[in-house]
Amino acid sequence: MPGGLGGFLRGIASLLLIGAGVVGGTAALAQEDPHAGCAAPPSYVPEEILERPVPLRSGIGNSHETVSTGSKEAASFYNQGLNYLESYVWIEAARSFHQALRLDASLAMAYLGLSRVHSGLEDPAGAKRYLEEAKRRALSASPRELRRIEMREKQLAAMDDIEDAGKLVAYKKAIDDALAADMQDPQLWLLRGNAEEGNAAGRGQRGGPASVAFYEQVLRLDPDNASAHHYLVHSYETIGRIDKALEHGEAYARLSPAVPHAAHMWGHDLRRAGRIDEAITQFLRADTLERAYYAAEKIDPGLDWHHAHNLDLLASCYQHKGQMKLAEKTMRESGALQVVGAYRAFNTRELPSFLIHRARYAEALEAARAMTDSSYPQAKAVGHALSGQALIGLKRLQEAGAELEKAQHELESVPIVTSGITPRRSAVEPYVEALRGEILLRTGKGEEGRRVLEQTQKALRAIPGPDAWSQTLFQLESMARSARDAGDWKLARHTAEQMLDHDPAYGGSHLAMALVLAEEGNAAGEAREKGEAVRYWRDADKDLPEMAQVSAQASPQR
Repeated sequence: MPGGLGGFLRGIASLLLIGAGVVGGTAALAQEDPHAGCAAPPSYVPEEILERPVPLRSGIGNSHETVSTGSKEAASFYNQGLNYLESYVWIEAARSFHQALRLDASLAMAYLGLSRVHSGLEDPAGAKRYLEEAKRRALSASPRELRRIEMREKQLAAMDDIEDAGKLVAYKKAIDDALAADMQDPQLWLLRGNAEEGNAAGRGQRGGPASVAFYEQVLRLDPDNASAHHYLVHSYETIGRIDKALEHGEAYARLSPAVPHAAHMWGHDLRRAGRIDEAITQFLRADTLERAYYAAEKIDPGLDWHHAHNLDLLASCYQHKGQMKLAEKTMRESGALQVVGAYRAFNTRELPSFLIHRARYAEALEAARAMTDSSYPQAKAVGHALSGQALIGLKRLQEAGAELEKAQHELESVPIVTSGITPRRSAVEPYVEALRGEILLRTGKGEEGRRVLEQTQKALRAIPGPDAWSQTLFQLESMARSARDAGDWKLARHTAEQMLDHDPAYGGSHLAMALVLAEEGNAAGEAREKGEAVRYWRDADKDLPEMAQVSAQASPQR
């Protein structure tokens, strides 16, 4: 490569400008994605399942690397495990690596693969155990494989102490040293892109501009590498380049047609581009693949972290279209799956948030209080905050204040810095602040309440992740209604503007602005925005209450 590794790394600085990309005329917000496992240690998947025999399969990607084994079949199963690993299909990756080891018990790289799988399952003890097994096979490993083992050891050390910047630097240096010895190895470039995610737990789902540079290098070495396309989808989402994310999402889905996550990832950005029907098609395709897999393999859907996540985003699409019955049905199906970690516990907020959005406050209170029984402070804090929101809707303001105190207390237990996808305090705090702002708004402290809620809206929009992007839209809509109910039309306008900026392809964004314009006596503007609401809600439930507001005669011009 001209200029060598040092020249390549120096060139990354120029690619950081990608992060300043503008989407739809608005500076794009960073979007983090939760695709890397949702479990608390030890692994919630029984070893019996992770070790089950598995056949060779097709349509799962095309990553490959040469490993030290005399068995061609073992090498094939290793590569199958690698492809599943790079699509976060933890169970099938583990089964494939174990199958490789049945054929060649000395295959150090299969143990290394299992170490990475157990990190995906948030099982650090298992990750270390399999690394030690890989080290015990060092005599049969090549120099390239020994470098990979050393890299993994430094990665786990950095993951154990995520606040130690020196350990992260040491991990990156180990990858750079390996690249200096073998700059044609796509796997090293993939790992180097992962390492740009802010901490050593990076697995490809939270990359930024620097990660893009490494993954693009993979495509130069190995055109149409499915895993590079996958990671590029996530990275371009992070920097708000949805146009580029769509391009790579389509490629990933084409190259990995048997992987539910590949269809799901394309759906991510079809949704962000306002192509909701196409997004639903992809989420339903992922769901069909998953259900067929669970039936064939006799696996509990609750053991697959991806299933609930896919259902959540499918439900958000139905809600976006105004199809509330389908949204609720899908949301309740997701909520019935077992909670396997802090991230999943945090995401159970979707049902109570939906019920608040639908002004079904008594049901919302019940669902929110169920969250407060969680063992995870992230869920407990949000559960109390949403309980307070429901109580405000029930006109029980004093009790809402008590829930605020409980939410603030639980918030103190949420870590400021976390590894992997465990929600950190910055993702939880806006829910607590939203309740505080609304209480202020309704207790005669309107100016302070408005200031708090405007800051909360900004914080909500900054929370990374595809779930957060959807949830923020509906949270803003609930805030807009609260502002109107409280008679704060300045806040109602600000919130409607935020909604339109966040998602101009949502009928609710246009209705929120139409109601503000009606209050201001702007009949022409009101009619225009209601027309847009009708257009985006053309497939909505026939009894969607918002349609009565849309159909109301425009206010007279003042």
